[in-house]
Order: sequence, then structure tokens, then C-alpha cells
Amino acid sequence: MRIARFEHHGSERLGIVDGEALRVLPRGTDLLGLLALDPEHRERQVRELVAAEERALVADVHLLAPLVPRSFRDFITFEEHAEGVWMRRGSRVPDAWYEIPTFYFTNPIAVIGARDDVRIPPGCKMLDFELEVAAVIVREGENLTAERARDCIGGYTIFNDWSARDLQGHERQLGLGPAKGKDFAGTLGPWIVTADELEPHRREDRLELELQVWLNRVEVGDDTLANMGWSFEELLVYASRGTRVVAGDVIGSGTCGSGCLAELWGRRGRLEPPPLAPGDVVTMTVQSIGTIENRVVAGPEPVPVPRARPPRRRARTA
Repeated sequence: MRIARFEHHGSERLGIVDGEALRVLPRGTDLLGLLALDPEHRERQVRELVAAEERALVADVHLLAPLVPRSFRDFITFEEHAEGVWMRRGSRVPDAWYEIPTFYFTNPIAVIGARDDVRIPPGCKMLDFELEVAAVIVREGENLTAERARDCIGGYTIFNDWSARDLQGHERQLGLGPAKGKDFAGTLGPWIVTADELEPHRREDRLELELQVWLNRVEVGDDTLANMGWSFEELLVYASRGTRVVAGDVIGSGTCGSGCLAELWGRRGRLEPPPLAPGDVVTMTVQSIGTIENRVVAGPEPVPVPRARPPRRRARTA
């Protein structure tokens, strides 16, 4: 089942994707509750909910991000991507990458829809895209095992983790995770595909889904989700270590191999293709999930922030 969130007649609604149409669900339908149901119960409830409701065409509505996450952990799990990015830094993948499936927290309220424009963030000259898949958590858990983690995942969607590479590089000098380099936008969409829908693609603990990305209709990257260094269940094991994950949390797979410009820049030793500019169109497709497409538009100029003020007095030292 595919569940979309969209604007319809001036209000936000949920709907079941049925080919090119949407079966509109009643106002107030609980998305996470629906995703948490077993497939048979979900189908029965949906039939009851849409019996007297209207329909709309996917092409005629404004698709919103399928949910606004409670929190958003984004991992780095594809070795090919890691190799290319570290090449650009003039080094090799650190041993720590192979030891832990590390992540950063991105901005959950900065998500945009599958067909929305993305504004270049203030001061950015090196805008990039990143092709990923995201899993939606529908049950709470702490210190999960991989077996329990699978029951916590209700569905999957495409994630474009837009990145301001120059801002990111400036921030990285301070030894913290990305901040303004990742703070401005992340595309989720076009809808959530329930986990049971993708089970035919499961190969042991991985989902074998083809991923592709085009820049201005020219293909620039492709990979398979089965190349993740860790499964989504293993990512959730690590994410829940010593803390709680809750319904509405989202975890990202990390960028697939050849799924961003920075990796290509690292392998080629030059900025080819060049950083994104106004008018560029980025299209991403994931097998059995769908397609998202965003156009880059100009953004505002940065509001200046002064350099740090010197301390008024120095702390006394022993």
C-alpha cells in the first residue's frame, strides 16, 4: 500500500495511491497508526475509511512530504559513497566507518515534498543532492534487537538529503556534525510504501531495490539498496542503543554509490558535473517506491553575523 500526504481543496489530507488516482482518507486519519497495523487489518480499515470519500488525481494535487518526522537520523552506510567522499578529502575511509553505522541528526521540519522547488541556502555556492531511502518508525523501542527492530519499521520513502558542500566544509573544521550545511531542505516522497509491500524484494536482511538519479534528464548515478553496509534493522539497533526511538522517527540509509555530486568530484578530481544552480532539475527514482523531482531556485542572501567578540576577561588559571 502507498499512502500519500497532500493538499486537497485547501486542506491537508491523506490518500491511498491507486494508479494515477488517490482515494482520499477522512480528515483526522492517523498515518502512523495505519502504518502500524498488520497488512490484512490495514486493508480492511482502509476499505471502510474510503467507502464514502472522494477521489483525486495524483497529477492534480500538491504532494507534501508524507510526514514531518519526530526526529531524523541519517546514516552513511554505502562504502562506495564513503570512498568517493573521502577521496575528495584526500584520504581513505577511516576504520571507524566499518565499526559503527554512524549518523547525524538532520532538521525534521525542513522536509519538502516530491515536486517542490528547493531554494539554494544563503551563502551556498556548492549545492549538492544525495539519493537515499528512508524508513519510517511506527513503534517505540529501546535497546532493540534486529528482530524487534523489523517490527518497528512501518514503511519506506525516498529521501534527497540536499547538501551545501561549502558550508558543510567550513563547519567541519570545528569537529562537529553538519549544521547549516544540512539545515535547509530534505525531500521526502512521493509517498510512504508500507513495509509488507517491499517484502518481495527482500534478500536475507536487505531490500534489493534499484536506485537512480538524473540531473537535467541525464543519468548521473545508480546503485542497489542491497549494497547498504548495514540493514535498516541494524541501523535501528544502533539508533536505539541507550535511548528510545518512537513512532514518527525516520532513519535514512545514507547516500547510495554514485548518488551525489561530491562523490563524483572525489573520484574525478574536479567539479564535474558542476554544483547545482538555479534551473537545474534533480530526479530520483527508487524501484517499487516511486519518483521525486525537484527544481533548484535561487535563495536569499545571508544576513551577516559578526566575528566572535573577544572575551571581556580571561578566566584565572591555576
